[in-house]
Amino acid sequence: MPRRFLFTSESVSEGHPDKMADQISDAVLDALIAQDPYSRVGCETLVNTGVAIVSGEITTNAQIDTAQVVRDTIRDIGYCSSKWDSTMPAARSL
Repeated sequence: MPRRFLFTSESVSEGHPDKMADQISDAVLDALIAQDPYSRVGCETLVNTGVAIVSGEITTNAQIDTAQVVRDTIRDIGYCSSKWDSTMPAARSL
């Protein structure tokens, strides 16, 4: 008897909060590794309007300003305020 399978996947488009959360987690990791290449980081980020929560387990000798890393990342993505204002694009450097 042939077996049946159901394959599913999830993807999110540009602007989805999961994309922002991933970029924040990556920025925290990058900042830590820049100071301590032996950092062990299990970082998760939750975002909602006006709130970003960074959680997880981090073992490192590095000291970073996590709140500033979060703010800089959100600004670099292009958010200037919680209310969208297309007349104020944020500068972005690659």
